Amino acid sequence: MSENSKDELIEAQKQVIGILFEVIKRLQANNDLDEEYFQIVSEDKKTTQNQKRLESILDERKENAKIVGRLLAKLED
Repeated sequence: MSENSKDELIEAQKQVIGILFEVIKRLQANNDLDEEYFQIVSEDKKTTQNQKRLESILDERKENAKIVGRLLAKLED
C-alpha cells in the first residue's frame, strides 16, 4: 500500500471516528433530555415554565435526531 493510500485511509478513519463520536454524543443528549422530560411530566405541578421546558426539550430532541440522521447519511457516502 502506498504512503498516500495509507494517509487517505487514516484520514477517512479519523472522519468516521469523529462522526460516530458526534452521533453518540447526540444520542446521549437525547437520553438525558428524555430523563428530564419524564421527570417534569411526572410532577404534579403543571406550570407554564414546565410546559415551556417540555417544548424546548422536544425541539432539542428533534434537532439532535436530524443531526444524527445527517451524520449517519454522511457515513453511507
